[in-house]
Amino acid sequence: MKKYEPNLSRGLDFYKLTMGDMIYDKHPDAEVTFTLKNRNNEQPLSEYVSPEALQTRLDAIRERGFTPEEIAYYAGLKAQDGEARFTAGYLDHIAEMTLPEVTIGIDPETQDLSVETTGPWADVSLWETVVMSEVNEEYYAQLMESHGMSLADLYEEGDRRLDEKIAKLATRPDIKFADFGTRRRFSADWHEHVIQRLATELPENFIGTSNPWFAYRYDLNPIGTFAHELPMVYGGLEDEAGRNPLNANSKVLNDWQGHFRGDLSIALPDTFGSDVFLADFTPQQAAEWNGLRHDSGDPFEFGNRVIAFYEKNGIDPRTKKIVFSDGLNVDKIIEIADYFARILYLLQQRRR
Repeated sequence: MKKYEPNLSRGLDFYKLTMGDMIYDKHPDAEVTFTLKNRNNEQPLSEYVSPEALQTRLDAIRERGFTPEEIAYYAGLKAQDGEARFTAGYLDHIAEMTLPEVTIGIDPETQDLSVETTGPWADVSLWETVVMSEVNEEYYAQLMESHGMSLADLYEEGDRRLDEKIAKLATRPDIKFADFGTRRRFSADWHEHVIQRLATELPENFIGTSNPWFAYRYDLNPIGTFAHELPMVYGGLEDEAGRNPLNANSKVLNDWQGHFRGDLSIALPDTFGSDVFLADFTPQQAAEWNGLRHDSGDPFEFGNRVIAFYEKNGIDPRTKKIVFSDGLNVDKIIEIADYFARILYLLQQRRR
């Protein structure tokens, strides 16, 4: 195995930065606490991840912070209007900041890892995917060692499976997809290996990665808008102010649209349920935003509902996008693509 090297950008999803820029602008004084929750009680993370080992990893990343090389890359990214993707104020802030401390231990109730950090929202937010990816890195390294597994054998099997997936997608240049694997990966090295292969072998399909470090290294599009975190914290802020937490959807959309000048306009509708979101999503917003991201529930039902919503509001669904991102595998991707290709064909025939 390669020697461990701390790298903040390598553990990020791009939407941590896009959200961070807006949070720093709109809510610079908001304080939050992030806590890691393992939803699989039958597989405690503490079986293979010690608090001491994880603390060492995260402290090294905290000490290193963002390097001038990383900041220069972010400063060079452009929005659709040709202006800088990130504000100078936010880039100056993350270049100079020290991430909040992370407290790691064993929860006496669950006997599992306890990971928590508190501080300014824009700063604490950066820890989320970093913590998750570092937990995975340590977990799988220790699992392999305890079971005497061979990394070479695992890579061989991983490549065999990847071969099958690439072969299927190579026959479907109509399908476009992005990598979003940072927080769920086996390791950063394997993640990089997969991205290298996808970029080389599926150039017609592979449109980019949510990992900004690998986007930088391989000249790929960094992909990401915002996560459930944004309306969740907005909802908490509304509640704290004595207002309806469900105001969060419309406030997020308005703030996002204003901050990014109409760019990055793929909305995530299911934080409080898609019923609530679509009830608040005005015809003007629906017309201005490029589309929606599906992240829970039946993708076919969701897609049909969104198409009906656009048609009801006088918007041609063929001009909008749905980004599917929930529990996908290659076969499911192909099934979704084929289904909605037929739907769009029928729409086109009907409009002739």
